[in-house]
Amino acid sequence: MLGFSLSDDHLAVEKMVREFAGQEIAPRIRELDQAGEFDRSIPDKMAELGLMGICIPEEYGGAGMDYVSLGLACEELEYVDTSLRVILSVHVGLNCLTLLAWGSEEQKANYLVPQARGEKLATYGLTEPAAGSDAVGIQSTARKTGEDYILNGDKVWISLADVADHFITFAWTDPEKKRKRDHTGLSAFIIERNMPGFRSSTIHGKLGIRAGNTGMFSMEEMRVPGKNLLGEEGEGFKIAMFALEQGRYTVAAGATGLIRACRDASVRYALQREAFGGPIAERQLVKEMIAEMEADYQISRLLWLRSGWLKNQGRRNTRETSLAKWISTVASEKAASNAVQIHGANGYSSDYPVERYYRNCKGAVIYEGTREIHKLMQADYVLGFRSDRPTRRSLPKWEKT
Repeated sequence: MLGFSLSDDHLAVEKMVREFAGQEIAPRIRELDQAGEFDRSIPDKMAELGLMGICIPEEYGGAGMDYVSLGLACEELEYVDTSLRVILSVHVGLNCLTLLAWGSEEQKANYLVPQARGEKLATYGLTEPAAGSDAVGIQSTARKTGEDYILNGDKVWISLADVADHFITFAWTDPEKKRKRDHTGLSAFIIERNMPGFRSSTIHGKLGIRAGNTGMFSMEEMRVPGKNLLGEEGEGFKIAMFALEQGRYTVAAGATGLIRACRDASVRYALQREAFGGPIAERQLVKEMIAEMEADYQISRLLWLRSGWLKNQGRRNTRETSLAKWISTVASEKAASNAVQIHGANGYSSDYPVERYYRNCKGAVIYEGTREIHKLMQADYVLGFRSDRPTRRSLPKWEKT
């Protein structure tokens, strides 16, 4: 991307994903949402388009596109339903990009390549029953036994938990540092569904994203080969934060798509719904809500595009991505609320998509760092309490081949 222009490749990705989501999924998303049913064929179809490895280099089985392309795909997917974007967020953002930056060549060959091709579905497991924003509050442990590790612990609110094949997860390898809450005692591991001691289940009764799979998994005396340690012992916290940054980028782009969906649905309804002798689109307070959706959409899009541009340059973007995630998700919540308001009583009905948008938007304000966490981050940057220091690993600069 140069200046404010998207390249022909970007426009092609945008068009491809828009047509796929609009034609393949949109006609049946209401049915999937109401049934609370995850359609496993959807990621398979996304893989046929190259989306499951969209920004992974071709040498590792990916499509070799850039990070802006990933953002465009996320925006278009969430325009139809949040559950579609979540697939890319956890599979590509949280897992594949983390393997690309931190994985050994053997790990990339064994895990990243089949994931980027869409042959295996992957996710990320950090959150636990007593640990969300407080990452060092996790209780999972990993003890070294010979060349292997024995993992024990429970993870919850994990997207694709009950359907994924591969997982990146985190556990304490140093009991003393766990007691002291010293994050250098945390380590990261690549685990597989078929490892003995692994169990998963689905969470039912969610407010939103009902067409997606969300669940929990447990590890009970689960033996993990030493070669599945990601990075080195003690680097788990750094790896977890790195992964969350990539996830936040996809969430920001997706939330931008949700704002646009709310805007478009509101415009359609306001132009055809009549009250007080004319279409409600003529009423000033309705115009105000639609104007705010448009402003928030343009702001959010510029913020995530800026983060994507920095990623393409191989530059650190923690601050920029945090801002994009915070602003876009909060704006999507406001847009969804106003969209329901514009629809009036009809907005309370599943006959109209804004009811689903309203339920779906809330999750993104919570996961990948709550709005409160991101407010604190942004304040700390301005106050000088926080600065971005170089890390040992980073995403490769994107270069067109």
